[in-house]
Amino acid sequence: MNATPRPLHERIRLIGTPVGRMVRVVDFGDEIDPLQREQLHAYGLSAAHAVKVLQQHPMTVLLCEHVELAIEHEVARHVWVEPA
Repeated sequence: MNATPRPLHERIRLIGTPVGRMVRVVDFGDEIDPLQREQLHAYGLSAAHAVKVLQQHPMTVLLCEHVELAIEHEVARHVWVEPA
């Protein structure tokens, strides 16, 4: 049987990322408004910076360069990440 090789880094939704995991943003879904994307980038949510998932409930909370950032689940489900 030939198995399809799995990619080294699988992208997942930010909302599905386990607490404690370090990740980098891979992509933002089209559902996120361009202005909101710019705001997220300004807070450090970009591929250039690794962020740590601190909690998932009641909101997704990330540590971005010494700043905690709380993101509503409606936004977090449209942010794609991969392990840092």
